[in-house]
Formats: sequence, C-alpha cells, structure tokens
Amino acid sequence: MGETTVTTLEGRHEAAAHPVEDRTGPGLLRRLRAPRRPRLWFEILLIAVSYWTYSLIRNAVPEQKAQALSNADRLWELEQRLGLAFEQSVNHAVNSVTWLVVGMNYYYATLHFVVTLGVLVWLYRSHPGRYAATRTVLFSTTAVALAGYYLFPLAPPRLMNGDGFIDTVLVHETWGSMASGDLKNMSNQYAAMPSMHIGWSVWCGLTVFALAKVPWAKVLGLLYPAGTLVVIVATANHFWLDAVGGVLCLAFGYALATLWYGSRPYTLPREVPDHGDGGGRSGVLPAGLLAHRVFRGKGSPGGRGTDDTVAVPDGGSPDPVGVQAGLVSPRVPDDSPGPRAADDVSPAGASAPGASAHAPEVPRP
Repeated sequence: MGETTVTTLEGRHEAAAHPVEDRTGPGLLRRLRAPRRPRLWFEILLIAVSYWTYSLIRNAVPEQKAQALSNADRLWELEQRLGLAFEQSVNHAVNSVTWLVVGMNYYYATLHFVVTLGVLVWLYRSHPGRYAATRTVLFSTTAVALAGYYLFPLAPPRLMNGDGFIDTVLVHETWGSMASGDLKNMSNQYAAMPSMHIGWSVWCGLTVFALAKVPWAKVLGLLYPAGTLVVIVATANHFWLDAVGGVLCLAFGYALATLWYGSRPYTLPREVPDHGDGGGRSGVLPAGLLAHRVFRGKGSPGGRGTDDTVAVPDGGSPDPVGVQAGLVSPRVPDDSPGPRAADDVSPAGASAPGASAHAPEVPRP
C-alpha cells in the first residue's frame, strides 16, 4: 500500500526560519506582544486596580503648596511673556453666564470618566483586536503623568493668590471639582501638570475619529477634546500649558504601544482569534491565508512518487479547495477490476524501473 505524507508548504519555509521556541525565551515575549481577544473579568479588574493605584499615588504626592504656587506664578508669567495668557479673560467671561458655567462644572466632573469608560467599552465590543494596544496607550499615558505630579507640583489658576481667577464651583455651589468644597481633602490640589482631562479626552477623540465609520461620530471625536480644553480653562482648573503636558504624555503612550505591538494601535486587525486557555491557535487562519498540503504517494520503486498540491483550510480535510475549483484532480484509489488507467504513480506490483510502459496486460483470473 502507498504511504501518504501530509506536509505544509509554509511550514517548510517557517521551520528553517523559525526554530522551535523556548516557552520562557523570545517565544513567550512574542506571544505576550501578539494581539489577543480581551477577557471581560480581567479588564474590569485591571481598570479598577489601575485607577485605585493612580489615585493612591497621585494623592500621596506631598502637597508642596509653596512650591506649587511658585511654579504657578512662573508659568503664568511665561504665558504673559508669550502673549498667550488668556485663561483669566475666558474664566471671567464664562462665569458671567450662569447656565453655561454650571454646565461646564458638571462637564468637568463627569464626562472625564463617562466618555473614557464608554470608549473602552466600545473598543472591547467592536474592536477586540485593537483593544489591548489602545488601552495600553491610555494606561501608559496615565502612568507617566504621575511623574509630572511628583516632579512639578503646580497649583491650578483658581488657587493662585491675588491673580483674580474665579473658582466657579465655589461661586455657583455646584459639584464639579474634586479639589473644591467638601471634596478638597480627597484629592491632591496641586497636581495640575499635566492635565489628564486633556490626555484622556484626546485619546478618546483620536480613537473615535480613527475607528468610527459614520461621519458624525468622527466629528464628535474631534470636538470632544476641543470642548474639554475650553472647559478646563474656563473653570480655572488648568493653564493651557497643562494641556500641552497632557498631549506630551499621550504621545509617549502611543510611542510605547507602537513599539510593543510593532504597529500603530488603530492599524492592528479588528478581530483576533480566541487563543483559549492554553494560548494556542483556534484554527482560524488570518484572512486570505490557506494552508497548502502536499500528498506524496510512494507507489513506485525507490519510494519516488508525484506531488499534488491541494489548497485546503487549516484543519480541514485534504481535498476541498483545489479539487472543487478544478485546479487539481483528486486522488481516488481505483479498486475496480479490469485494466487501470495510466497514471504517473505506478501501482503496487508494477514492473521494475526501465520496463516498457506499453507492456501487455496480464489477464486477471
């Protein structure tokens, strides 16, 4: 009987280029870097622990009040020398319109969290292949901001002495700032640089703009960080230079995620196969990729036969695509009595090499 061998053509090349990987070496690193389907329980736990850690570290930074006020004065003087010290004018103009400033107070207090979590949920449901990389951008941005809070304590404009800024939350008695009213003891008031309201809102805006399909969603994605900039300045919670610091932190986050995943987060595949508990492949091939299998018959003396290449999906039966498309002919054993059609594979018991291909047939009993 002939012996059938199944070989993957891609595997021939990959075996030479990629030797067997050590699970504790570069192979493990490659698996960690590969995009995979997120797990809900892990993501919820990660977000909760990360925000708790962020708040703990941020609030544990010594409230260096004197240094923070001094830094605020120097920053304000720098903006004046640049001719871009517009925060006070915007603050007073908005404060004169009660409904507008009250709305901005609640915007500052709520959308920072609501929109960010909403974008994360949308990514998880609609773009699972891009979720981990895009989430990494957000988390690394927030992590590097902690260094700014420690190295450069900064008072927000509303806490500066004698510069005429209005704390709109106190004046209008609204809940809009973790550093005003009854909530001021729950948060470090001198951690204004960089602004994570800007860092997070620009992350949200870029993500929606890059991945949303409908035009109006893309427009909202661009308007959200622009509106957030107006709000943080109008409510005297940040200088505009704090916003620059937030964008720089975000740029670091994108650079880190791109280096880790080897591609920009938004260009990764939208869907990824479920790796399962063992981290193995699920049998789903990337789009457009087929495994080519070779079936080699060993019917002729010396074990030499012919190779027929049949394209089949990975894990499928050794037939379908090439045969159905008419690219190759299926190899079906011929067990019927009588003469056998000529074939490029010699039947078992054939004459030795060199025998005539047109030798007379021997009648069967």
